[in-house]
Amino acid sequence: MVGDKMSVEPSYSAATLQATGVAPAVADRSSASTRPRRQRKTSQDDSALIERLKAGDQSAFEEIFNLYSPKLYNIAQRILGEPADTEEVIQDVFWTVYRKAKTFRGNSQFSTWLYRLTVNAALGKIRRSKKHKEVEYEEFLPKFQPDGHHLVRPVVDWSATLDEQYARQEMQQLLAQALDQLKPVDKSVVVLSDLEGMSDREIAVATGLTVSAVKTRLHRARLFLRGNLAVHLGHSPA
Repeated sequence: MVGDKMSVEPSYSAATLQATGVAPAVADRSSASTRPRRQRKTSQDDSALIERLKAGDQSAFEEIFNLYSPKLYNIAQRILGEPADTEEVIQDVFWTVYRKAKTFRGNSQFSTWLYRLTVNAALGKIRRSKKHKEVEYEEFLPKFQPDGHHLVRPVVDWSATLDEQYARQEMQQLLAQALDQLKPVDKSVVVLSDLEGMSDREIAVATGLTVSAVKTRLHRARLFLRGNLAVHLGHSPA
């Protein structure tokens, strides 16, 4: 719906967490972005890592960092947009992981817990910032007549002519601007669904929303994005 997946690599490593006192034993290691990624086959691998981390095994923390930081960085970057803010959030997330690993009870997947920490940290960052400006959705949502038909008719499928009107880079820029105008929670839902491929149930766990709330927010956000792009291309949001 909202474009191809982008690959965003973190420009830091586990060693940068030394400044917070998290990982004194992982200095002088190569960046997570240049380290080969291991493929995990079962949740048992994560369980073993978590138990090692709870026991104070620093190498387990480094393994968790190298396995999950690229994915979590992508999510935070797409929500925040600013590399500096993203790196700060990821460091906060892994500091929390290190301090609160013993509180993880395994009621959900470990990755889902990490996603929730990341989304909450990113949303907290946005709430503390004065830079984010939201717009009213209504201006960009479809308008309907009393009988249920679209107010503007015929409804034009402007998406079929996108390649003729705009280069791919320009469309990506318009889309990024539209995403930034979403409410932070709605943007997070869109990011997790349309860019990260998570299910509605997984998103609900990661965001603390109900499944029905996820569906409602996702539907309304998609309508807003489509209407926003339509208006920029000279069409009705209908």
